[in-house]
Order: sequence, then structure tokens, then C-alpha cells
Amino acid sequence: MHNYISAEEAVSCVKSGDRVFLHGSACTPNLLIDELARQADRLQNIEVVSITVQGNVEVAKPEYGDTFFINSLFTSTPVRQAVNSERGDFVPIFLSEIPILFKNGMLPLDVAFITVSPPDAHGYCSLGTSVDIARSAVDTAKTVVAVVNPRMPRTHGDGMVHVQRIDKMVWHEEELLTIDYGAKVGEEEMMIGKNVAELIDDRSTIQMGIGTIPDAVLRCLSNHKDLGIHTEMLSDGVIDLIKNDVINNKYKGTHLNRTITSFCFGTRKLYDFVDDNPSIAFMDVQHVNFPINIMKNQKMHAINSAIEIDLTGQVCADSIGTYQFSGIGGQMDFMRGAALSEGGKPIMAISSRTKKGVPRIVPFLKQGAGVVTTRGHMHYVVTEYGTAYLYGKNLKQRAKALIEISHPDDREMLERAAFERFK
Repeated sequence: MHNYISAEEAVSCVKSGDRVFLHGSACTPNLLIDELARQADRLQNIEVVSITVQGNVEVAKPEYGDTFFINSLFTSTPVRQAVNSERGDFVPIFLSEIPILFKNGMLPLDVAFITVSPPDAHGYCSLGTSVDIARSAVDTAKTVVAVVNPRMPRTHGDGMVHVQRIDKMVWHEEELLTIDYGAKVGEEEMMIGKNVAELIDDRSTIQMGIGTIPDAVLRCLSNHKDLGIHTEMLSDGVIDLIKNDVINNKYKGTHLNRTITSFCFGTRKLYDFVDDNPSIAFMDVQHVNFPINIMKNQKMHAINSAIEIDLTGQVCADSIGTYQFSGIGGQMDFMRGAALSEGGKPIMAISSRTKKGVPRIVPFLKQGAGVVTTRGHMHYVVTEYGTAYLYGKNLKQRAKALIEISHPDDREMLERAAFERFK
């Protein structure tokens, strides 16, 4: 029997001046985070690092601002307010390179808070739904504190952690955090999905970003054949495609016969599907997102999204002006990997306007916006109004192609802007 202790006792190992890593997405260890907040009085100067965290994330709230500094490597809703205040900040970095920060001592970790599945007969727990950067965090942190949750799926790949590597273990059963992108897919997303699906050939390998558009794309692929998956994240949309042999990973070029991802986030149905599923490998993001590994796949199709795109093809995907919204993530890793793959296609799929009616194809990016994908990396842009191909085109040609797929009510404004700029 393993030695389980209370959350209070486990968290007591954190001391002032420590850098604490938080496991992300469905693995966000809110039990430990809540306890850390309760112990704030005895602590000072704690730096918290993570990618996408979900749920309550108590330490990011304003009342704890004197104790905790949120240093985000990819910003999500619970920490967004803190990151955009004096209580936090954002590190622009490719997802594939975050493990390097932990390993080379640029961001050495004192404590890692993780969530794992119960140990098996060999003493191995699993990092479950999020291996991503958690693998290198566990490998490098001085102290590892784990919530052992029997609801956490046991996934195959790089996520195994032996109990000897875990310094403090807390047994806690609770349902994982979920999200249902499929429920939010509307008519507009389905039109974009259909346009993207037309670009995807049989026997392609695909990567999907996160959100409603990727889910819509997956819905439009049911008549495709022999697709492969090499992606940083997996959502519910893949389940039926795998079950119906549309996705079988037979023609990928690397990791044949297996779906490759670094994390998944979706509904309980997805977590049950990946549990002990030998056809899905959850791997270290340094491997999954390394462009040279991505380009080894035949016909690698990367499908990503953006906040706004200017008339020359510059993509802002991580901020709204100076307001930090998300992060660089794996977009560039995959856009580049797909471009270098034989028969590959880097695809940027966006709605022509936001839900509030703000144009996404714009004359200029907002002042302070972060360019995540440069215009030199752009090939396909897809909206509900069609597809623009930018590669090898000059600035005037790009502007014309993008205006043609912009919202009809924005075209006159964009044409005027293009005329003023290019005459």
C-alpha cells in the first residue's frame, strides 16, 4: 500500500521563493492549488508556471496577488486577468521548446503539482490526459507532489511516472474537468469545416488546434479514407473517425498505426476512449511538436486558427492588441512542419468575423498584437467564404485573395485600405 497523505501535509513542502509548476487542462490539480492558497500566509514570492490550466486556480485571484506571481507559458481563462496585471506575465515561446526551459535551468522547477492515475502492478502511475510539458516538469522538478485520482485515464506513451519519483501522494477521487466543443459548433463553423475538408486528401496526416472550428473540420471528414493523426491536442471529434477506420494511421511516415498527441481535453467520453487505448500515444511535446518530426509525415496538414490576419498574411493568434489572450503554443511548430512535409498543407481556418461582428481579416494588426505566424509561413487561409492561397504571392496579390474571403460587409473597407497602401 502506498503512503498517501493529506493535501495540507503535501503542500507544506512549498517554501517562500519557490517556483511551482501546475499540470494543465483536465489534469489541473485544483485540490493542491486550493491548499496552496490556504497556506498563502506563511509564503511569499512564489512563482507559478503552467500552460493551459482549467477550473478554479485559486492562486491566480487578486486577493493572493502579494504572494503568487503567475508566469504563464500559455494563457487560459482562469489566469488571464492575473497575466494582464502586475500579478503576472507571459513568456512567448514555442510549445516544443518549453521543456528546454526546464531542462537547461532557465526556469528550474522547485515543485511540480501533478495529477496521475493510480499506480499499476509495476508501480507506475500515468500522467493521463496531459503529458505535454508535464513530462519534463516531472523529470526536472526537485519535488513532485501528485494527486492520485482513480478517474484519471491511464494513457499509453511517455506519461508513466514511477511512485519512487513522486515525493508526496494525495489520494483524491473527483470527476475530471471537461469541455464540449462539439455542442458549440454552428452553421458558420460547419461551412469553414467543409472548406477545410476539401483541402484534405485521403492518406493525409492531420493536426488540429483547439476549439469549435477543428471539431467542425473533423465532422466533415467522415467520407475520407486512411487518415493519420499527429497533433499536440486531441478532442472528441476524433472518436467516431477512429472507430469507423477513417483515421487508421497507416500512411503517416512516422509512428505508423498510432494516433500521436501530447494532451487531450474534451468530455468524459473522450477520457474513457483514451483510457488504456494502445492505439493512442501521449508523448512529450518536445517530440510531438518538433518540426523535423512533424515533417516526416506524408501530406501533413496543420489546421490552426487566429484572432486576426492582416492583408499581407501576418497572423496574430495570441493577443488582442496588447491584451494577452492565449499563447504561441504549437501553431508555428506545426505550420512549419506541415510546410516542409511532402504534400503538406499549413492551413489557417478562421471565421470572417468574431461572434460580436468584429472583422478578423484587417488592414493592420492591432497595435501591440503578437505576430505568431509570419507572412512568410502562410499558405492557406480558409473562412466560411472560401480559401485564399498566399504562398509565393506578392503583397498586392495576397490582399486581393484575402479580401475575396472576408466578410462581404468588410470588403469595401478592406479594398479602400489596400488601395491606400498599394495604390
